[in-house]
Amino acid sequence: MFNDFYKGKKVLVTGHTGFKGSWLSTWLLNLGAEVTGYSIDLPSEPSLFKDVRLSEKITDIRGDVRDLNSLRGTLDDHSPDIVFHLAAQPIVRRSYDDPVETFTTNAIGSLNILEAVRESNSVKSLVMITSDKAYRNVEWIWGYKEDDLLGGEDPYSSSKGCAELIFYSYINSYFKNNEKLSKLSTARAGNVIGGGDWAKDRIVPDIVRSFSKNEMLSIRAPNATRPWQHVLEPLSGYLTLGEMQMKNANLNHESFNFGPRDDVNQNVLRLVEEFSKYWDSGSWEVNKDDTKPEAGLLKLNCDKARTMLDWRAILSFEETIKFTGEWYKTYFENDVDLHEFTVQQISDYAQKAKKKGLKWAE
Repeated sequence: MFNDFYKGKKVLVTGHTGFKGSWLSTWLLNLGAEVTGYSIDLPSEPSLFKDVRLSEKITDIRGDVRDLNSLRGTLDDHSPDIVFHLAAQPIVRRSYDDPVETFTTNAIGSLNILEAVRESNSVKSLVMITSDKAYRNVEWIWGYKEDDLLGGEDPYSSSKGCAELIFYSYINSYFKNNEKLSKLSTARAGNVIGGGDWAKDRIVPDIVRSFSKNEMLSIRAPNATRPWQHVLEPLSGYLTLGEMQMKNANLNHESFNFGPRDDVNQNVLRLVEEFSKYWDSGSWEVNKDDTKPEAGLLKLNCDKARTMLDWRAILSFEETIKFTGEWYKTYFENDVDLHEFTVQQISDYAQKAKKKGLKWAE
């Protein structure tokens, strides 16, 4: 996979203890990379990081992306070739309760990683992950393109738009005419789901917690449409971008959307109904008392990634739910090695991609 590009590479993943960061770290290990993780703490209990025993397999560093000196020290001590910046406060609803934490983590944290990379003597490639919610969402029916207006209304979305603006400033101020530091880009993905996500105020973990205990699930916005995407889909895009921007200067300083297939855009109620097929019991109700606003419609246009990176999402909505549901069902089977099962899902996904002709999977 990925032309063996990551084999033997030193890779730093910020936010490696999180849901997406743990999947990425596991995949990088499987590709032969030497992985260092930098994260403030475990975001939940249980956590995928613990489930797949990542602390035994990578260099596990606890630090805050808001601490520039700590970041500088980590890059100096471990000399990564490639950095994937995923560390964030990722929950929209939590951003209403603590906007200061959200902005300082997502905006200033991104500023700090850019500054630390600018000063680094080792880093050759940076992929900075933001969000589809970085866009100014007017809930139109077509997908957002990379040059559409940024800046969401809620603190989380706005903080991700800020991170993109900081990236743009650093490109033009420091990286644009610097060959040594030219391999940088941002990646935007949406509502990522998959096994091992236990975060509060996310619909799939809420479903699992309720259904596994035979409790009533409370749904906040049943008609809200989201691009439900398995975590491996955007990660394959991040890994493709990390490789290809090292080889093609035309990809430097760009932003890319990594969204799902169009048929994966479904409302919350359809997600709950499909997920319920993997449980013996499950019931739900709509919570009409929740007043915190969330976007009703959000969709990405991924033509740029398809054209410039030869990347595309491959899983249908049903396949996305199948991968996710089977992971959680396996979790409740105590005799199963979750690291091995997670690696097997990565392999199964790569095989599907190979059959569909994606070059990264060859």
